[in-house]
Amino acid sequence: MERRTRKATVRLTEDELARLKAAAGAAGWSQEAYLRALIGGIEPKPKPPPDYLAMARELHAIGSNLNQIARKAHVLNVVDAARYDAEARKLEAALAEIAAAVKEPGRRG
Repeated sequence: MERRTRKATVRLTEDELARLKAAAGAAGWSQEAYLRALIGGIEPKPKPPPDYLAMARELHAIGSNLNQIARKAHVLNVVDAARYDAEARKLEAALAEIAAAVKEPGRRG
């Protein structure tokens, strides 16, 4: 990674500075990192709410339990395996979509 050796000074109004501080704080980033992201075409998302990680852990645990049940059901041949697998894939896709919507910064424009 290229070392940052150049400095840029930006003059802002009180309102602009307040919005920058609020946006960077909401994302959990420094003002400098936030501005670099914007310059790079990335719009940082706000930090997930505090209970997000607990929710995600719980959903992952549910998915893990479903996988254990599915393995046993396949062996015993007591459940519609194709339907179960389809639902498990939907859960995995929903988890990925939730994580992307909440955590991952997006490209601008």
